[in-house]
Amino acid sequence: MYQWLEVDLGGRTQITAVATQGRYGSSDWLTAYLLMFSDTGHNWKQYRQEDSIGAFPGNSNADSVVQYKLQQPVIARFLRLIPLDWNPSGRIGLRLETYGCPYTSDVASFDGSGGGLLYRLSRGPRQTSREIISLKFKTLRNSGILLHVEGQGGLSLTLELERGKLLLLLRQGRSLTSETQRLVSLGSLLDDQHWHHVAVEQLSAHLNLTVDKNTQCMYCSYSVMFPIQLSVGTLHNLGSHKPVVSKRNFHGCLENLFYNGLNLIDLAKHNDHQATVMGNVTFSCAEPVSVAVTFTGPQSFLRLPGATASSSGGVSVELQFRTWNKAGLLLTFDLPQQGGVAWLYLRGTAQASPSFPVTAGRNRGCRHAAPISASSYMYHMLIYLIICCPAEADGQECRNPFNVFQGCMRLLTLDKQPVDLIMVQQRLLGNYSQLQIDMCGIIDRCSPNHCEHGGSCSQSWTVFHCNCSDSGYSGATCHSSVYEQSCEAYKHRGNTSGHYYIDVDGSGPIRPQLIYCNMTGDTHTHTHTLTLEVRPSPGGNQHSAHFDYSAEEEQLLAVISQSDHCEQDLSYHCRKSQGSPFSWWLGGPGPGRLQTYWGGAQPGSQQCACGLQGTCVDPQHYCNCDADRMEWANDSGLLTHKETLPVRSLVLGDIQRPGSEAAYRVGPLRCHGDKNFWNAAFFDKETSYLHFPTFHGELSADISFLFKTTASSGVFLENLGIKDFIRIELSSSTEVVFSFDVGNGPLEVRVESGAPLNDNRWHRVRAERNVREASLRLDELPAATQEAPADGHFHLQLNSQLFIGGTASRQKGFRGCIRSLQLNGVTLDLEERAKITPGVRPGCPGHCSSYGSLCQNQGRCVERASGFYCDCSLSAYTGAFCHREISASFKSGTSVSYTFKEPYELSRNSSALPSSIYSDMTLRGENISLSFRSSQSPALLLYVSSYYREYLALLINKHEKADGQQGIRVVTLTE
Repeated sequence: MYQWLEVDLGGRTQITAVATQGRYGSSDWLTAYLLMFSDTGHNWKQYRQEDSIGAFPGNSNADSVVQYKLQQPVIARFLRLIPLDWNPSGRIGLRLETYGCPYTSDVASFDGSGGGLLYRLSRGPRQTSREIISLKFKTLRNSGILLHVEGQGGLSLTLELERGKLLLLLRQGRSLTSETQRLVSLGSLLDDQHWHHVAVEQLSAHLNLTVDKNTQCMYCSYSVMFPIQLSVGTLHNLGSHKPVVSKRNFHGCLENLFYNGLNLIDLAKHNDHQATVMGNVTFSCAEPVSVAVTFTGPQSFLRLPGATASSSGGVSVELQFRTWNKAGLLLTFDLPQQGGVAWLYLRGTAQASPSFPVTAGRNRGCRHAAPISASSYMYHMLIYLIICCPAEADGQECRNPFNVFQGCMRLLTLDKQPVDLIMVQQRLLGNYSQLQIDMCGIIDRCSPNHCEHGGSCSQSWTVFHCNCSDSGYSGATCHSSVYEQSCEAYKHRGNTSGHYYIDVDGSGPIRPQLIYCNMTGDTHTHTHTLTLEVRPSPGGNQHSAHFDYSAEEEQLLAVISQSDHCEQDLSYHCRKSQGSPFSWWLGGPGPGRLQTYWGGAQPGSQQCACGLQGTCVDPQHYCNCDADRMEWANDSGLLTHKETLPVRSLVLGDIQRPGSEAAYRVGPLRCHGDKNFWNAAFFDKETSYLHFPTFHGELSADISFLFKTTASSGVFLENLGIKDFIRIELSSSTEVVFSFDVGNGPLEVRVESGAPLNDNRWHRVRAERNVREASLRLDELPAATQEAPADGHFHLQLNSQLFIGGTASRQKGFRGCIRSLQLNGVTLDLEERAKITPGVRPGCPGHCSSYGSLCQNQGRCVERASGFYCDCSLSAYTGAFCHREISASFKSGTSVSYTFKEPYELSRNSSALPSSIYSDMTLRGENISLSFRSSQSPALLLYVSSYYREYLALLINKHEKADGQQGIRVVTLTE
């Protein structure tokens, strides 16, 4: 162990592949190894596949060549191969080959004293809306300004390193004290003296920041790019060549700095008129040698001589450390004069990603739990020095109760003398075990953040954790929604009417929304409350109104698309105010498209409901309002065509003539049903299946569906890759198995049911696989989980067709029904595909076997092609599940009495009219009399009376039926 083979390529090279072979004519070959890279021969960096896998599989004999193409090419001068395992019948033996190309670049070095590069860019005509600045940097300091871009209009962008992360800042105003807005933070551990790629790109109003392989996009309402001046490594005042004195000056190297393809470092090297070199800038990379050591686990230790206090009783220790763990023992040494031991350890409440300098010193005396001052980058971590623990003491603190330290250390000094860790590595100084010397092997498992839907990420040395609180999602990566996808789903869980959070795309990107579900009728209802804004158009010749909905745009469109039926009431009331062609409305996705039809008519007909029914007040017109009469008229009805919903805005044009008046009403958007909930297919043979395009769930894959069957086994779903696969199957009459392989070998998650699953009743399966774990849930049984390897593959790579109800690997297919199949929140249309596939029938009968119990009070479950309904005709109840009482059952000696009074007085409290509009309302015989407050306008009088006309008619008809009358003949409005 601890051997390696190192290659010096003579200069920086772009390495694209490596190949290994055993020693010729022997039993010596490697079976596993690590690859390390470096520019200087120190400060090595380990190459990782998928940012997780460190080890490369090696050879199985001495002669075969095993080649690996690197997923991301590496630029380095030195390559080091470290054996991990070899043929147990032989020894370490290796032939190595590397593949790549020479690499050249332009480099500039900054010493942090304020030196920098200043560029004044031409103000010629802008050729494109795309602006891009790209560069590479390396540094040992965790803070410093890389770029400062002065744009037009006093706007500027700053790219700044802070605590090892890269920030993109926007400032409005040219003063350095102007308010600064943080646009985005990306990357971490960037002060590791390795090259990191950065790009800032603006495309129209979108701004992208890329750090290494991670990109974050944002929308910016300012034209922040098209620079006038660009300063590198420091801040410069616009109009001045003087750098700003700041501790935030960059100390490190930059490489290949480009603006829109223009090589800015090359311009500075050749004294171009656009470039100015300020202060101490050199055009080569001065690389300080910094040797780090990594403590990887509980068995890691480093023992050095000279860490015992001298006869004078003095000892001094200095170091920088980096860790994710909240606690751990940093170092310990004996205090013979005090007869005790000194411990330096950390204890805290937050993670520590930057490097922390620590100095500890003690001359005499004895003190316990003394806090040591440290850098301001400490977050909330505490470092304690426990000194002089007597050898005979039996206290808890004297038993070394500290957690082991996992992390990196560098710049270690004892008694003001630096420790040569290379000598330690060569076994010439001290002793060690299970250390990685000359590298920092810390991994940021939260960058990129695998916690979805706004979940916050935290980590230890080995794993990351997601906090999903208040996100509406659950699971190891906050992937799966905790809410149902429609009111229909809540309805069939037995929920009553009320407000519920609906997540229309499950684990997809659309956020949950609060919706009122009306479950008292045969269908449930999505209701969106809208806010009305009225704004006169310029010139005053039109009246326009814009409607804002409580749901976000993508939520609104998803609900409309998923529902069986949607409707919205649109009413236009007029007096000498024509509709067509002077008035119109906009409806549909986005801002909406121009619509000239009105409620109750067909899109594109330019008609109203009365035109289709032949009941318009003037037969020569297709709308009542087109008659242009002095009497009030209206064109009202429901808009039911989903492609034109929702109503976005309304324009009334004919309102400026003398005597012209108009009023309108746009009701809430109501959607009924869920077309995905009953989407099903019936597989009547074990050899029948449906196929769909390849399932793409590289990092997160969730699958949910319902099934019912009389068979004891069968494959529900399968998708294959070259090596990877994913499969869900009924393995026996009581067990469901979720299996997959992402490159770490096959993994299975099983759930056992206590009752047979082939009972021809609906059962629900929910499976999820992410970079942390795999889980499987059956019905309401507890979920079974299986953790993924901490440093394993995590990309699921599939390339075959997705098979539903069958398999491509010749296993037994499924026989029965599959319904509501969703992959990563997207519903597969099984019915449509089943219509054209032999051996599979669309739809599925027999829903009452599972849902018949929802019909209450002797209601009878009746099958439908998609779903079922409850026949309440033989009960005293009504509603979707026969749960709302509408009649009474009389026993002997019981009765109900009703008392009617004349006249029928309707109090304000019992009516639906707001008291701010009217002062009194009475019903006498055939007439309604409403007394409105005098402050109300005639349009509002008409609007109110029209709005409540249906309500009043129902209320009055209810009373008139008791008197045997035939309805309302006259409605009188009095002031």
